[in-house]
Amino acid sequence: MMKKILILSGKGGTGKTTTAAALIQFSKANAIADCDVDAPNLHLVSDLDTKPESSIFLGSDKAHIDPNKCVGCGICATHCNFDAIAKTVDGSYQVNEYTCEGCGICAYVCQAKAVSIEEDEAGIKELYKGTKVFSTATLKMGRGNSGKLVTAVKKDMEKAADKEGVAIIDGSPGIGCPVIASISGVDLVLLVAEPTLSGLSDLKRVLKIASNLRTKVVVCVNKYDISVEKTEEIQHYCEKQGVPFVGKVPYDKRASKAMNEGSSLGSFEGPAKAALYEVYKKTFEVLNSLQ
Repeated sequence: MMKKILILSGKGGTGKTTTAAALIQFSKANAIADCDVDAPNLHLVSDLDTKPESSIFLGSDKAHIDPNKCVGCGICATHCNFDAIAKTVDGSYQVNEYTCEGCGICAYVCQAKAVSIEEDEAGIKELYKGTKVFSTATLKMGRGNSGKLVTAVKKDMEKAADKEGVAIIDGSPGIGCPVIASISGVDLVLLVAEPTLSGLSDLKRVLKIASNLRTKVVVCVNKYDISVEKTEEIQHYCEKQGVPFVGKVPYDKRASKAMNEGSSLGSFEGPAKAALYEVYKKTFEVLNSLQ
């Protein structure tokens, strides 16, 4: 049975994707998903050897006005509570896809039957099927269906990959809907924290969500040497909460070099690689101990 590890952080910029890329390299995982659908970039450092299969993800409904049927009465715009309908230069009306909420009132009041409610293109899914199965997606601007799209990304990976082995999933930063969707169904969360006051606060929030979803969490600190004192505070908090602390990674300028070259930091010898390898070993020890 496939075991799934999810990499999370309470905010962007902590090194979540850098850590995920290193774990993929160390574990030689052949099932990978990037669930950061608002800003997916794991594919940039994943050495993929095939072109993706792309498909449209349909999200919530949006209104559509047929200009050939519109009589220009404006009743739809008058009743729209979101100011999503405006008059065009030819006298007909059109819908702003970014502000329409799909409530359907415009279609209800339109006597000319020019308005229809249709499923909206909320994003694009991509599935790579080479030596690795890699599932990812990009949410279309202004769409609010990120949780559903994350679930779809994970399902695509699970369908295409072998049922045995380990899957590495790069999640979204924060604590919102896509994070909750990412956690659902995984075996273990590796939470990458930063040694700051806000980093500790973010960690506490993610731990609470994972606890509510009854998911095991381990913690590491990235760039720990920018504040050894705060790193120790995070480590002590984890010990007090019974959360395994699996390591601390030093700041390393080679991380930027690796990303710029489209490589994993695991490819660059140095203290960061050695520390990430220890994080990998301890994380997998916890994963393998789970029933």
